[in-house]
Amino acid sequence: MSSTERISSFAKRFGVMLLAGIPGILALMGYIYLTTPSTAVPAGLSLPLLAVSSGLNSLLILVVACLLGTYAAPTVGLRSYLNDRAGTGDGIWPRLRPEVSLAVSFGALGGILVLLLDVALAPFVAQDLPQSAIGATDPTVANVLAYAPVRFLYGGITEELLLRFGLMSTLAFVGWYVTGRRSDGPGPGVMWAAIVIAAVLFGIGHLPALAQSVSLTPALVARTVLLNAIAGVIFGWLYWQRSLEAAMVGHATFHVPLVVLSLVQVALL
Repeated sequence: MSSTERISSFAKRFGVMLLAGIPGILALMGYIYLTTPSTAVPAGLSLPLLAVSSGLNSLLILVVACLLGTYAAPTVGLRSYLNDRAGTGDGIWPRLRPEVSLAVSFGALGGILVLLLDVALAPFVAQDLPQSAIGATDPTVANVLAYAPVRFLYGGITEELLLRFGLMSTLAFVGWYVTGRRSDGPGPGVMWAAIVIAAVLFGIGHLPALAQSVSLTPALVARTVLLNAIAGVIFGWLYWQRSLEAAMVGHATFHVPLVVLSLVQVALL
């Protein structure tokens, strides 16, 4: 393949991955626009401008993640059927179908596990977080349903492009390079390190949004990072052992118990 063909292939694969993350960003912008009270809009910004600026920030990060992932993922043997299709034309669903049941099972069990741990840890953070972070800040059915597209599109797809395709692939590539570039790709130690680091950073990434509604304490930080990191490890393992799309399915399914619980909480209020 000539250098021109390689560049064209890279650009096509990068573009496809970037486009896959756009619906999640649009869902996030829509949620911010529909649910942010006027009193929470920073001085000097209008509500539409706040939503657009939030989307642009996410888009810039997504561009970087997709650039890194498009290069690093295939280099270290991490699979994305969407990325492969853009490069080779191979079908997505025939390859993903055998992985769906495992991804759904792991995602649902992970969601239930995190819910149970959230309940178990509640006594330690009850004074800091009066209402579980699983529930809506303004507990109405409309707000829960308005946030659902963010959970499934931004969480299930965009976050996987950011944290697994971009970050975890890059960490695996760096680890593989530092440890001598084995011909058969990164070893389990490198991959587990990449999975855990990406998962912990995934947990840390949830702190700024939480800090907008409550004051962060050491217990609340530890609880938030732990619960999200557990989910991140599950999604990272699915990416490593199956595919990025399996991680996306697992991540989207992970949110199903959370949405159900949020609706139950609203019904009981």
